[in-house]
Formats: sequence, structure tokens, C-alpha cells
Amino acid sequence: MGNHTDTRSFGHREVTAAEMESLASFCEAVLPPVPHPEELLGEDDHHPNKEALRSFYSSSGSQTPVARQTIDLIIKRGTMEAYLATRLVLFLLATRLGTLLICGRECLVSSWPFVEKFSELSVEKRERVLQKQFRNWFFTPIRAAFVYIKVAFLFCFFSRASPNGENPAWEAIGYHVNLDENKPSEPQKERPLEKGMVETMKETEQTLLESLTQKGLKADYDKDHEAIRIKCDAVVVGSGSGGGVAASVLAKAGLKVVVMEKGSYYTESDYPPFEGHGMDKLYENGGILPSIDGDLMILAGATVGGGSAVNWSACIKTPKSVLQEWSEDHKIPLFGTKEYVSAMDLVWKRMGVTETCEREGFQNQVLRKGCENLGINVQNVARNSSERHYCGSCGYGCRQGEKKGSDRTWLVDAVSHGAVVLTGCKAERFILEKNRGGKKMKCLGVMAKSFNGNIAKKIKIEAKVTVSAAGSLLTPPLMISSGLRNRHIGKNLHLHPVLMAWGYFPDKESSSSNFKGKSYEGGIITSMSKVLSEDSEVRAIIETPALGPASFSVLCPWTSGVDMKKRMSRYSRTANLITIVRDRGSGEVKTEGRISYVVDKTDKENLRAGLRQSLRILIAAGAEEVGTHRSDGQKLICKGVDEKSIEEFLDTVNAEEGPKAMTEKWGVYSSAHQMGSCRIGEDEKEGAVDLNGESWEAEKLYVCDGSVLPSAVGVNPMITIMSTAYCISTRIVKSMTTTGLSH
Repeated sequence: MGNHTDTRSFGHREVTAAEMESLASFCEAVLPPVPHPEELLGEDDHHPNKEALRSFYSSSGSQTPVARQTIDLIIKRGTMEAYLATRLVLFLLATRLGTLLICGRECLVSSWPFVEKFSELSVEKRERVLQKQFRNWFFTPIRAAFVYIKVAFLFCFFSRASPNGENPAWEAIGYHVNLDENKPSEPQKERPLEKGMVETMKETEQTLLESLTQKGLKADYDKDHEAIRIKCDAVVVGSGSGGGVAASVLAKAGLKVVVMEKGSYYTESDYPPFEGHGMDKLYENGGILPSIDGDLMILAGATVGGGSAVNWSACIKTPKSVLQEWSEDHKIPLFGTKEYVSAMDLVWKRMGVTETCEREGFQNQVLRKGCENLGINVQNVARNSSERHYCGSCGYGCRQGEKKGSDRTWLVDAVSHGAVVLTGCKAERFILEKNRGGKKMKCLGVMAKSFNGNIAKKIKIEAKVTVSAAGSLLTPPLMISSGLRNRHIGKNLHLHPVLMAWGYFPDKESSSSNFKGKSYEGGIITSMSKVLSEDSEVRAIIETPALGPASFSVLCPWTSGVDMKKRMSRYSRTANLITIVRDRGSGEVKTEGRISYVVDKTDKENLRAGLRQSLRILIAAGAEEVGTHRSDGQKLICKGVDEKSIEEFLDTVNAEEGPKAMTEKWGVYSSAHQMGSCRIGEDEKEGAVDLNGESWEAEKLYVCDGSVLPSAVGVNPMITIMSTAYCISTRIVKSMTTTGLSH
């Protein structure tokens, strides 16, 4: 999306056979066949399927069609920098001179032509080249290219699924998708949003007009027949946590509402069951959305329901300290009022939030037990699902139909009050005209396009009020492309940067732990621990993530082929803990898909504190081995370890720079929360929108998503975003009633 999809036309040439040979050789070096797998099988004598494990150790990364999928993924999803760097490296490795430049002495031989191409090197030599390049701090663009290829290959290798839903590696790593278990608890009679759904990907220009008219909208061609024109009271761009709430409030007030969503509509019966398909269909850029420098990987929903359809269900109210800061320091009165507190309570009720869970999954058991053994704080995390909900795949949409995202709550309310949801339709710009009085401009609606090639005409939605709820990554580029110039648009982007720690808990009787289940099973977040300073200030929070095999493999440090296979064989019993910080630093997004972000020094210190506490929790819970995702494979064998050794190990733990930094050791950050890029301000010098959520520059243009938040929240932000959107949309209704624009 955005600049991520332009690589097909920018300097794209067909990948040569020699380059594909180099890529296949690279894949084999990442996952090479292990010469004597029996030696490793002895270490995992508790593995339930020795034959599958033996096959996995013996297999080669080049024996599969994944090489072609890898380059296709980089072309389709990579940033321009990633694409160009990858193509350059593959071109060089396909030649003797290029191989010499990158591989040095490893490619030298005693006979003519004295230099071997990368594909001609032995697997052992290629492994050493990868090890050297992953430590290469002098010419980091080459290292970054190696990282791009490794990430794309591993993602494809562990996410691919046959038509029968099988992957040869899954049995060996203990991953199994139980399709029957994830079926909806009750048969689905009709899709919840069917009454108001218009899916442009299933329409033609003529049938689209008919479908819109049938839904009660005024739809025709504009005077020049260049666009399909739709007239309504309010148009909401985006259907996530903010957009769903706004659509509900506006529709309930009697306004004719159109919700525009570029993603598709899925329900529990047709959510993709597998990681690869789920990421591709439900996330921005297929779930592979890096910052420009590649230091940070970002997850953001891109389907009907937005982030609320694919998030991990955590429901946490805005902390009182944050509300006080926003109301007093940022001078935003709303956050100090009973109105906002009441909005949180209303949201809590509509989302069907439950505050306990009947049975915790493996990772949450580990987190809770480790905290209890250490005597440190651990608390329940409420969820917008039932107490019995035991689904670890909600990150790909809840196939049990129990998670109450925006698509199953607010949008249902909106549709029942006449709202229309238009999918497969992307906003291009707001329609602005000069205003005679008040603000410089006035917004009259939005211009959009369908992704359906059968609908060539633009879609012009004329509305009395326009709400941007495209999220913190897409609302700013949309406003800027429309001609708005407030200096805060696209700035102050907060991402809650994340680093992870891991602990291995073998599933065997002799193990000191007795945790049931696997890492991908059970409620994703049901417990949380706070990392506190000496004066009891919250420095970070520790939770558990949802990591499918592909995501896990991408985050794992690669130090050798054998080590990588060993890590993956332990996937299902590796507990992962994430450290989330309320970032003081911030980034910028002014062009779609181009996200810049640098982790602040204080944020790094807080991340380090969180990593240290996470590792202590894992050790206290009984892990046999713990570590971080630092590039050198930082880890500690826990058997027989004493306190001094633990402390010495923890002293080496840091929040490292990214792969392009001029350091030998590096790491990659993650983010699933985006906030603040069009923040509310008391005046236009302090924010992009006013205290009512309206643009300082354009009348009747409002923002109702996480981008309006004054700063980072410090906890999972869904409840905060919905509560803020409820207050803003309620004020929109009041303003329209006052000016006589409602029905």
C-alpha cells in the first residue's frame, strides 16, 4: 500500500535465473539440511513426532517453491529501499566480482577462475557469509538487504499452506490449526452487516448505482459523468475503533451515514484460518509494514472493523494519570470531565467486556506464575469476549465469533439505523472549497476509488459532515493530499514500541513447570504486569503476544542454520513476553506507507527495564532457557544458574539499535498501536484539530480515530480511542442539530 506497492513499476525488471539461483542458495543457508539430525533429536527426546522432526532437520530451504514467493513478497510488500537493496545484493551475488565484494575470502579457490559465485559455495561457506554480514557494522545497507531477504523467506516458509491447509514444517514445530475447534459457536443465519453492506469488489458501475439506491441512498452520475455521485448526511472514512463508533452515534441521531472502508468484509465463517492468508487479507501491507529504516515492524488492521477486528482483545480504560496529563498539561478539558468517564463506561458495556477468564493459555500461565513466584504485581486484563473464550487466533479474525469488535457492535448499530458500509473503496482526497466565513475552507465530502477494475469511475460522496477515521497511519496522508497544511498533521506519531523476551518450557514430566497448552493457544492477553520505578511510576507494561510460526521465525535471531531449526522446533513451548512503553519520543507519517520513527533514549531505558523484568519472570516461572531477540542470539541456560550469574546476564541486556545502525549487535522493534498523528490541541499551534475534533483549517471535517490523542496512552488503546470517538461524534451531532442540518 502506498509506496509499498509501487516497486512493481519503479525500476522493476524481471528477476534473472542467476539471481533466483542466488536467492535459492541464500534460502538454503538460512535453513540448511542438518547432516546428523539424530544428535539434535536426542536433545528433544520429549518431542511427540520424531519422524516429522527428523524430516524438518533434513530438509533444505531451497527444496521448496518458497524462493519465488520470497522475491514476490519483497516486490509486493517491501519499501522502495528494501526492494532496491535486495535486487542489488541478488545481482551482485549472481556474479563472481559481486560475490567477491560481499563474501571476501570465502569465495576464493585455488583453480581458475579463482572466485566462485555465491551459489557455487558450499552450504558451510554460505552460512559463514550470512553470519559475517549480520554482524557487518561498516556497510549496513548490505546487512539490511540480508535481513530483508531472511525475513521474507522465513515468513513465506512458515506461513505457506497447501490447499488442504498443511505445511510440512508445522508438525515438527508443534503447530496445528484445528479448523473444527475454531468454528462459530452458533450457526450464522445472516452476516451481521448484510443489511447495509455494499461490496464494490462484487459490483459493476451499473449494479453499484442500483445497490446504493436499494440501500436508501441518492446515487447517480455527476454532471460530467466522470464520477458516481452519492449524497448523504455524513461520510465516515474508516470502520475501525473510531469509525465504527462515529457511524453508530451519527446514524442513531437520524443521519444518513456512509462508512467507507478500503478493506473487505469478513465474518467468523470466512475469516482466513491461517497466518499467511490472515495477515495478507486483514492487515495493512499484508502485515509487513516496516518503518523507512527497517528498525520497526508495524501491525495495523485493514478490514471492516479495522484494528478492533484483529487485535488481541485487551480492554483497558485510560489511566487516570494520563487523563490528568491530557486535561491539565495539554489543556484538553474533555479528558477531565464526567462526560469522558461516562463514555468509557458506555463503551465498556457495548463491547461486552468481561473482567475474568475461565482458563488461561500457556503464555499467560507463565506470566502469572512467574510474577507470583517473584512476588511482583500481576493483574487480570479484561477482554471484549466471553469469560470462556479460549481462542489464540483472534489476530486473524475471531472464527468463533465471540470477540466483539466494531464490526459486531457499533457498525451493527449503525446499519440497523440505516447506515451503508461501502467496502473495497479507498478515499483519495477530501472535497474542500473556500469558505466565506470562519475557517479557511469547508469540507463537502470525499473523492474515492474502488479497487475493482470494473469500476473505472471515481466515487464522489457529497456529505454535510465528513469524518476521517482512517487511523493514525492513513488519516494524516489523506489530509495532506487534500491540501491541509497544519504543521501537526502527520507529526507526534506514537507507536508504543515493543521488545520481546522468550523462555523455553519443554513439555515433559521431568520439567519443573507444569504449564498446559501451546504458545499459540488460549486467550491472547489475559494477564499483565507493570514495570515500576522506585517511586512507583509505571515505566512499561508486560503482556503476551500472538505469534504464529511465521511471525515467530521472523523475530527470531539467526545465528546459524542449526540454531534456527532448533529454535523453531521449540516454537510451541516457547513463551514470549512483550514489553510495551508509553513512548516519550515520536515519529512522523506524511506520505502513505512512509513511516519514520526513532526510539527515544528514555524509551530505550524503559524497554531495557521491561526486558530485564520479563526475563526474571520467565526464569522464576521455571524456564530451561531464556533470551532476547538480539541479533547475536542472546540467551541464558537456566539449569543450576545462581543469582550472580542471572544478574551478570541481565546487565548485558539492552534495547539495541536497528539493523542499519553502525553496531555489531542489533534488534528490531515491533508496534501494534498507533496514536497522536493528528492530535487535538487548544489552538492550531498545539494540534491538528480543535477541542471538538474538527480540523482547524476546514469546517465540517472531523477526525475520529487514534490520531487525535494528545500523546501515547501507555496501555492497549482501543477503549481510549472508542471513548474519544464517542465524545467527538456526540459533539458533531449537537453541532449539526444546532445548525439545522439533521433530518
